[in-house]
Amino acid sequence: MTENVVSLHKNPDLTPVTTLTVVPDPAPAKPVPLWLRSGRAIRTAATHDATRTAARTVARHGLYVVGGARIVGKRAWDGRTAARYERYMRTAEAAGNFEAAAEWEERGQRFRDARHRRRMDLLHSPLDAAKGAAVTTGLGIGGLVLIGVAMAVATKDATEVVTPLMAVIKFINLMVTIVQVVWGPAVSLAPFLALLALWAVGSKQQAAPQWALPDRVRNGEGEPITPSIVVKALRDLGVPALRNAIKEMGDAGASMLSPIVIAGCGVEVDVTLPSGVSTIEVQQRRRKLAENLSRHEHEVFITIPQAARTVRLWVADSGALDEPIGPSPLVTDDTLTADYAKGKAPWGQDLRGDAAALSLYQRHLLITGLSNQGKTVALRSLALWLSLDKSVQFLMGDLKGVGDWAMFDGLATTLIQGPTDEHVIQVTEMVEGAVEEMNRRIQAPPGTTFPALIVLVDEAQVAFMCPVKDEEGRYYGGAKATSRYFMAVRKIHNQGRAVNVLMWQGTQDPTDQNLPKLVREGAHTRASLALGTESQARMALGDKAVDGGAAPNLLRPGLDQGTLVVASSGIDIPKGQSSITVRTHYVDDDAAEAITDRAKALRDGVTTLHVVERGKERDPLADIVAVIGDAPRLRTQDVIKRLSALDGDTYGDWSPGDLTRVLDGTGAEPYKSDGRMVVGRDQITRALAHRDTEDSASGA
Repeated sequence: MTENVVSLHKNPDLTPVTTLTVVPDPAPAKPVPLWLRSGRAIRTAATHDATRTAARTVARHGLYVVGGARIVGKRAWDGRTAARYERYMRTAEAAGNFEAAAEWEERGQRFRDARHRRRMDLLHSPLDAAKGAAVTTGLGIGGLVLIGVAMAVATKDATEVVTPLMAVIKFINLMVTIVQVVWGPAVSLAPFLALLALWAVGSKQQAAPQWALPDRVRNGEGEPITPSIVVKALRDLGVPALRNAIKEMGDAGASMLSPIVIAGCGVEVDVTLPSGVSTIEVQQRRRKLAENLSRHEHEVFITIPQAARTVRLWVADSGALDEPIGPSPLVTDDTLTADYAKGKAPWGQDLRGDAAALSLYQRHLLITGLSNQGKTVALRSLALWLSLDKSVQFLMGDLKGVGDWAMFDGLATTLIQGPTDEHVIQVTEMVEGAVEEMNRRIQAPPGTTFPALIVLVDEAQVAFMCPVKDEEGRYYGGAKATSRYFMAVRKIHNQGRAVNVLMWQGTQDPTDQNLPKLVREGAHTRASLALGTESQARMALGDKAVDGGAAPNLLRPGLDQGTLVVASSGIDIPKGQSSITVRTHYVDDDAAEAITDRAKALRDGVTTLHVVERGKERDPLADIVAVIGDAPRLRTQDVIKRLSALDGDTYGDWSPGDLTRVLDGTGAEPYKSDGRMVVGRDQITRALAHRDTEDSASGA
């Protein structure tokens, strides 16, 4: 906007005394034409949400009447013709069930024969009806006259003869009058009542286009799974053979489905696919099938039961899998105990909402998954339950080393924690020590029973990928015969189960480098949390489980924490399936410490080693006292066996002569008892005390 400056002077020669700035008024705005204002208002009103909702409501209820008429017409047509039998026959043929097709064809023919007889009967029905009416009328009039005669005789009044007949005539006249009064309104209301009936049928079946339905129904929120919805979802799956077969079946496509049953927080249904459609074609389209069912991909699970050409669908209620499950019985029940041989560990819930319990008896275990998905917690939950069996022993290596297993200090015989190469060396020697114990147990007399020894290594991929060599040039890591950790695990997998020496491993992101094939296939129980690819899922669970529908690679990283897919004979798996999905209980560190405190109270006390001692000088006399224990005497053969178990490197090759040589001159030499050579506890104790006294005196 320009400004005009005006100077006012008393004298033209003098300087201006006042300066005013004059700003002109803005030009008045042009009025908006009435037609433009009206158009804007109309457009605003027409595009308003309330207007759209009202328009959809009016259209929806009008279309309900049209859809109801179509449904009623189709029902009437099916009732009057053999169309339904033809449809069922085509359905059976499309499914390859020719026996059922022949049965429906026979039923259709019986229906046609019965319909033909009814039509033939209609040709004779007018004459028969006339004859029947005449006979009935004659009998009725005759009966009324007889009643009148009886009344006349009784009253001695002849006029009573026609009284019953006149009463009937008056009743008929009354009915005619009533019909005359009601007929007009009934004829006027009949169309409205018919429209109301059609609307009721259409609204119940949601017989309106998708755009006209309410938002809740249109978006599928909370939409129940019905046979028609499943059939439509399969039809729109993008499999031409399946789509064509369903079209040929007509509305009877639901015959492919078993009854839909409630299964936990969802429903389950078996689908028998038509001939020419493979189960793999449905499995590969899991996401599209889920979207067709108005569900997310993680809310639909597809497995392969035993029946041929059949897929089993489990569809969760919307949002149900995002709800947490309840706490573990280990936390809620302070009196809970464990039984390694006969019990099952309470691990979580399956998708049906039933308790999922795992038997650990003589089963090697492998749990894998991406980082931070709950692998350690799932593995630790099993160890926590088993710790409540006081006979079970633990050797533990945590190659993460952040304290996830610290509560087992004082419970495990060995607990090594740390991620360095030195920790890998320690864990490897721990596993090799378990191999020696396994060999000792194998050489025991037949029938000898042994307590369970659980060799647990968390973050085992660190051990497999360790590049360090020992003094002989053998790698600690790797997947070759020269790898110490790999070979120790393989030996336990091969023979440990028979003598209750079991290998448990937890590992991340399985590959052939950090989880060799021979090791992963040696585990009896294989479980996997969320993974990145199908190839990793096959490494974790095996081809059979994945081909049967197991898909840990379809779990959502970060959202499905604690949810794992299990392939094991130790857990109840539905018949015909090769795996089961389990949502595990979360047991935090504080609750885990409380459980291990209860487990420690069951034991006499365990001294936990945090490092595997190497090259230690043994004291044979002290070791003999230790292996005899509280027994008054022990056979020399048993003493040698126990010494070998204590340290195989030092005592593994001992003979009775070596034992006699060590005890010679101590006053505790072996002697005969009941015809057998034994070593006495009291003599050994005195000899050890005497030696210590002499050593002290010589040192002084």
